[in-house]
Amino acid sequence: MFVKITVVVAAATMLVTGVWMRIDPASFAEWANWPNHEHFLHDAGVFQIGIGMMMVCALWWRDVLAVVLAGYVFTNTFHAVNHVLDRHLGGSDDDWWQLGLFSVLAAVALVLRLRVLSRRRELTRARS
Repeated sequence: MFVKITVVVAAATMLVTGVWMRIDPASFAEWANWPNHEHFLHDAGVFQIGIGMMMVCALWWRDVLAVVLAGYVFTNTFHAVNHVLDRHLGGSDDDWWQLGLFSVLAAVALVLRLRVLSRRRELTRARS
C-alpha cells in the first residue's frame, strides 16, 4: 500500500507542477527562480505531465511496454503540440511534424502491444 500511495502522491506532484509550467510559465519561473524561457517551460511542463501520466498508468497496467509506450505517446504528442503553438518563439518549422510522426509510430506500437496482451488474457481465461 505504501508504494501505491507514494506513486499517487508523486504523480499528483508531477501533474500539478507540469500543468502549472504549461499554463503559466512566467509564474512558475518566478517561483522557481528560473529564467522565464516560455518554450522551455512549456516543454518541461509537458514532460512533467507525461511522467505523472505514466506513473498513473503504472497503477493499472502491469505491462512495462504498454506503460512506457502510453507515456511516450502522450508526452511526445503534447511536445509536438507545444512546437506548433510556440512557433512564434523560434525553432524549426519541421519540429512538430517530426515529433508527431514518432507519436504515430509509438501509438501503432501501443495498439499492437495491447492486442497481444488482450489475446494472452483470452487464452489464459480459455485454459481456466
